[in-house]
Amino acid sequence: MAVQIRRARPGEAGLVLSFVRELAEYEKLLGEFEASEADIDAALFGDNPRLFCEIAEWQSEPVGFAVWFFNFSTFSGRPGIFLEDLFVRPGHRGKGIGKAMLVHLARACVANGWSRLQWTVLDWNTPSIEFYKSLGAVLMDEWTVCRVSGPALSALAERGA
Repeated sequence: MAVQIRRARPGEAGLVLSFVRELAEYEKLLGEFEASEADIDAALFGDNPRLFCEIAEWQSEPVGFAVWFFNFSTFSGRPGIFLEDLFVRPGHRGKGIGKAMLVHLARACVANGWSRLQWTVLDWNTPSIEFYKSLGAVLMDEWTVCRVSGPALSALAERGA
């Protein structure tokens, strides 16, 4: 049986949110989970979508997802994909579903002339790191991700120029 990958459809924000919650549990980040179905619905299906989602189905059952958005490389002068989330339910791992989703996104990049497919992975997630390396991903250890959020974001926004 082969995996089928399709774009998330209007009315499926609840499904996407359930995958996000499962991912947050897996990554031990449930305390940071605050998105609502309305948030996901607006991001995916609002007037100006900011987010895209591919659903992986196995025997017509949704078993995984890939959430992504456009990034841009000023060095290449072209957009690319930033993969925010990739998740396959534990009972369906080892069937090539994650690989199929990455291949699907890589093909979209190549077909559209986009310059890259990029994502982050938690440093403790050795199975995923090894999987990504096996597909040719390069870990960019010389880069450090920076983030300002919550109260720190508010404080920064209130500072004078």
